[in-house]
Amino acid sequence: MFANRRAGAPTGLKRAKARIISVVGMDDKKTYMCIDMKSFFASVECAERGLNPMDTCLVVADETRGKGTICLAVSPKMKALGVKNRCRLFEVPKGIEYIIAPPRMQKYIDYAAEIYGIYLEFMSKNDIYVYSIDESFIDATAYLKLYGKTPRAFAKFLIEEIARRVNIPATAGVGSNLYLAKVALDITAKKSKDRIGYLDEAAFRETLWDHRPVTDFWGIARGTAARLKRYGIYTMRGITECPEALLYREFGINAELMIDHAYGRESCTMQDIKNYSPKSRSVSSSQVLFEDYDREKAKIVLEEMVRNGCLELVRRRLIAGNISVSVGYSAATLAAPTVGSARLDSATASFDKMMSAALAVYDRTALCGVPIRRLSVGFGSLSDESAEGYDLFTDWEEVAKRKSLERATLDIHGKFGKNALLTATDLREGATQRERNTLIGGHASGNEQKR
Repeated sequence: MFANRRAGAPTGLKRAKARIISVVGMDDKKTYMCIDMKSFFASVECAERGLNPMDTCLVVADETRGKGTICLAVSPKMKALGVKNRCRLFEVPKGIEYIIAPPRMQKYIDYAAEIYGIYLEFMSKNDIYVYSIDESFIDATAYLKLYGKTPRAFAKFLIEEIARRVNIPATAGVGSNLYLAKVALDITAKKSKDRIGYLDEAAFRETLWDHRPVTDFWGIARGTAARLKRYGIYTMRGITECPEALLYREFGINAELMIDHAYGRESCTMQDIKNYSPKSRSVSSSQVLFEDYDREKAKIVLEEMVRNGCLELVRRRLIAGNISVSVGYSAATLAAPTVGSARLDSATASFDKMMSAALAVYDRTALCGVPIRRLSVGFGSLSDESAEGYDLFTDWEEVAKRKSLERATLDIHGKFGKNALLTATDLREGATQRERNTLIGGHASGNEQKR
């Protein structure tokens, strides 16, 4: 589920437990939990205002971007009234009175850290995997005996601790493996009065084999569901009844995971997640522009993104052997995104070389006369900077000077903030880097707001 089962990660390893004398062996029955904060961003805003998110109509959105801005979260009360998460402001029904809270990403990070601290009071960090800012997996196997609680009682205890300390409501899924814990959270917990769902393989097959839509299950996206539909498959039972050869022909190696999940099986453990190391690395970034840009104006943002990416390579002491550029267009044009890449003569983190390659890709692939709304830049084939090499005509003094300048830039950014040192490009009309330097995850940090 979380790590490629063919990646060679060791399985069945003994796990040292902080505060636990006994060791859980590989043959013991596992109990996993997946705990999710309900409408996290909106619940934090309610907590900050002393309001109950279950009774308060609130959306998190930057209304300065207009009524078309996306609501990052809506409170549970709003969901109960039929308002969908990630809707746009103009889609909220007119008859509902609600609070609009501007995003404060740093505040949400602070709350997430506090919740993680609560977990650490009762279990080892080796048994916790933070899946997202508002969702975590826990290997609760050993702690049930330690605290003398059933799986449901332990999940309820953790949920109540979070509510008592930070006033954030949560739901939990409990399962005999990581996958079932996630499915129990996403599907089963919603039907439970205590917001806790439980699944083992037998319960999964008995209660969810015929559940629709199949996209409710982790790992089944709409595209996958559409491909399954071509073979008359609409449920997990349908996957188990389909010839495996057909599934492998259609989905390749991913069919193995799909078949296992259809039976409620999952071999990946918490230890596998902790031990997993990706075979390849990359540095990438993307952004949605605030308005439609023409082809020339978008080059300003492209330059900023490449420069920022090169600084990130320097910070990590890495060099890249290729660069890719993806361009997305205004939704009104119905134009499909264009993508291209270029391999460099030698791996480097040099902005000049990267920018030259990026522009060549951009000029070759970007559509002419079509408004641009999204840009993505990726740096691949990474290696340690010690492997950097140039031809016989390279001015090594210039290379050393460039590296020294980049290190100094990073030092200034670290001490005084990224906007303490800008380039002329960042000051041009259409540039976005100055504003993006104040954001976290593409959204307002909240640090600039008066409290």
